[in-house]
Amino acid sequence: MKENLRRLLAMLIVTLFLLLSSLSLASAEEYDAMKGVNSVKAIFDMRDGNLQTAGIHLNLIHNTYKELAAMKKNPVFVVVFIGSAVRLISSDHSGFNAEEQKSIKEIAGIISRMSKAGIRVEVCLFAVKLFGIDPASILPQIERVGNGWISEIGYQARGYSLVPVY
Repeated sequence: MKENLRRLLAMLIVTLFLLLSSLSLASAEEYDAMKGVNSVKAIFDMRDGNLQTAGIHLNLIHNTYKELAAMKKNPVFVVVFIGSAVRLISSDHSGFNAEEQKSIKEIAGIISRMSKAGIRVEVCLFAVKLFGIDPASILPQIERVGNGWISEIGYQARGYSLVPVY
C-alpha cells in the first residue's frame, strides 16, 4: 500500500511538472542571466539511479533544451550516465518488478526523444562493468565512453557547464 502511494505521488509530480512546462515556453526576457548569451553548452552528470526521480530529471533536461532552443540560445547538451543510473538504461530488466519495468521503458522513451532532438547521451563503461551490466544491453542511441569523468573533464575544458543530477 505504501509503495502504491509513493508511485501515485511520483506520477502526480511528473504530471504536474509536464503540465506546467507545457503551458508556455519561457522567453529570454524572463532570465537576466540569459541576456547577451548566444549559445549554451552543458554537460549533465546523470547519477540519479532512482526510478521515481530519474524520469523527472531527464524530462527537465529535455524541456530545458527545448526552452533554450525556443529562446534561440543554440543549446548543445550532453548527458553522461554514471554510477547507479547506468542500471536504468539497459534493455535487461531482470531484477525489476513489473511496475519498475514500466518506469524503465518510460526512461528509454525520454532518452529516445532527447537523442532525436539532438541531445548527446553517453554512458560510463566503468560504471556499467561495476554494476555488472552487459554493455551490449545498453540502449542503442547511447554512446559508450570508457570513463565518464574523462568525458566530463573534456567537455568542461571545451567550455561546457557542468550540471550535476544526483
